[in-house]
Amino acid sequence: MKTAYEIAMERLSRNAPSVRLSDEQKRQIAELESRYKAKIAEREIAFQDQIRQALATDDGEKAAALQDQLASERRKLQAELEEKKERIRQAKG
Repeated sequence: MKTAYEIAMERLSRNAPSVRLSDEQKRQIAELESRYKAKIAEREIAFQDQIRQALATDDGEKAAALQDQLASERRKLQAELEEKKERIRQAKG
């Protein structure tokens, strides 16, 4: 008798068969992840400084707006990263 996990994995492999990545594709994806991790960290540092300044002047509204903007930029960069990774995965290795 199969476990629920085994059944789920079978269904997943039927719906979205796994793709074998070449060493070059793996390298490109790792490089992209590293680059985007740095971009996100850079934006976080810049925004955290601005947020601290806003809080120091008791401007909670501005701090909240900056936090929302930071979250938005993180999502945007993460989406860009995933899109680029998917293009690499779809390319013939």
